[in-house]
Amino acid sequence: MVLEGSAIPDEGGRQTRRVVTTVTDLSKVIDGVRTLVIWERDFTAGQLSEPELAFFAQDNAGNVWLVGEYPEEYEDGEFDKAPAWISGQRGARAGIAMPANPQLGAPDYAQGFAPPPADFTDRARVYKTDQKTCTPVECYENVLVTEEFNPPEPGAFQLKYYAQGVGNVRVGWRGPKEEEKETLELVELNHLSPEAVAQVRSEALKMDGRAYERSSEVYRETPPAEHTLRVQSNAGGSASASASVSATASASATPSPIASPSASATASASIEKLPESGGVSTWAAAMAAALALVGCGIGAVAVVRRSFP
Repeated sequence: MVLEGSAIPDEGGRQTRRVVTTVTDLSKVIDGVRTLVIWERDFTAGQLSEPELAFFAQDNAGNVWLVGEYPEEYEDGEFDKAPAWISGQRGARAGIAMPANPQLGAPDYAQGFAPPPADFTDRARVYKTDQKTCTPVECYENVLVTEEFNPPEPGAFQLKYYAQGVGNVRVGWRGPKEEEKETLELVELNHLSPEAVAQVRSEALKMDGRAYERSSEVYRETPPAEHTLRVQSNAGGSASASASVSATASASATPSPIASPSASATASASIEKLPESGGVSTWAAAMAAALALVGCGIGAVAVVRRSFP
């Protein structure tokens, strides 16, 4: 999945931005849950500014959770810092990436929490429903729009547009205090070959390995990412829209409280398929489909499911 547009990252004025999100065939146990590993790369003015590993899971109710992030920030092509946060480490807690049944007027929700130095306090809520938006890839109807914000920065909101069965297809902004004013739209929706998926896996594993040095205080208690998702086409060849995904996953560690009123969870996890793209029944499943599909060419989705009381 590739989104392109522009933003105002600093006083230098508006610059081009390209965000490439790729689903790996890796999983990583975090806070007692085996999560799906997403590899994202942000390019500003044609230069890589922030590659990131993000870790997602889905509970039995259908909510999609963000369980941690490992970003690497670069300045003028040189590594600067890696403000990672991992649920269960140094006070960090997982948060909701997409509720199972988002409703207009529902309370906002934490997307995660981490105290300084990561200082992650992002929240979100439903902004609009039943919208239509067109991108170079396709026009989408019944689009859900969420607004993300940071409470210490009132008056600044990032808008994200989600299409069923696809995921995030547009990014916008609103608010008088919004400084970056990022605008992005979906320009590519790619299906990778097994060879390309293997290359992605290699790069993501390298990042995961670097994290133990660059963010050791929050990363060292986690086991390394593992190649647990198996991608295989029905014909035994390249991955395609009819490919299948299988995996086994179990976790025995006791998780810490999450960023939600439901603060406890069971210590087991399993991977379960969701409907194929186009047959998604809820927005959380749509986002999970996008997270687990886009960039891999997989037509059936494997997502970690976890029980939350």
